[in-house]
Amino acid sequence: MIKILFENDDFLIALKNAGVNFHSEEEAGFVVQVSQQTNIALFPVHRLDKMTSGLVIFAKSSEVAAQFGKMFENREIEKYYIAISMRKPKKKMGWVKADMGSARRGDYKLLPTMNNPAITQFISCALRIHERFFLIKPHTGKTHQIRVALKSLGSPIAGDERYAQADEARKEERGYLHAFALRFYLNEKLFSFISSPDEGERFVSEECKIQLSVWNQPWEQF
Repeated sequence: MIKILFENDDFLIALKNAGVNFHSEEEAGFVVQVSQQTNIALFPVHRLDKMTSGLVIFAKSSEVAAQFGKMFENREIEKYYIAISMRKPKKKMGWVKADMGSARRGDYKLLPTMNNPAITQFISCALRIHERFFLIKPHTGKTHQIRVALKSLGSPIAGDERYAQADEARKEERGYLHAFALRFYLNEKLFSFISSPDEGERFVSEECKIQLSVWNQPWEQF
C-alpha cells in the first residue's frame, strides 16, 4: 500500500519507495500504482529516479497540472532532499553550478560552461564513521542533477550504482537519496510537506534521526 501523505480537491502527495520505477517498464510503475490505488486519473507534475524515495506531487486535473508546471518553470516550488555519502566532500557547504551533458551509458556529467546551468545548494555534516549527510536544495530540475553534483564534490551517493563505485554501491540496501520536503503556494495558500525516510539502515540510524530533527524545517537552513 502506497502512503498518501496529503490529499485535497486539486492534488495529492504520495510517498515513493526506493527501487520503484516511476513509469511502467516490465511491471506497473509508481504513477500507475498510485492511480490504481486511488482510482483517480492522476497527473504527475515531477518525477523521481528509481533509486530515490520520497515526496511526489500528483495533480488531479490537467488544469492544476499546468499550474504546477508553470510553478516549477518559475522556480516557485521549493524542494529539499537528503542524501548519505561514504566520502567527505571537497567542501562542506555551498553551491554546484554548471551545465550538464550526456556521458557514457546514459550517465550525465558537469560541463565547463554556464549556458543553462544545473544549480544545486547544499549543507553537510558527519554522521557515523565514514558517513557524510547532506541536505540539498536543487534550484533547477535537471535529470540526475543531485547525483552528479555530489559526485563532482567527491561524495557520490551511497548505493548509487551509476555514479558511485559499483562494487561498493551494490553492497548497500538502497540508493541513499530521499525527497525530504516540499514547500509552495497554490491559489495563495502555503503548503509544506516533510517526510523522513523509513527504508535503509543508514537512513534509520539514531544518528540520522537526530540530525533530521535539527533539519525539520529545511527551508530555514538556506
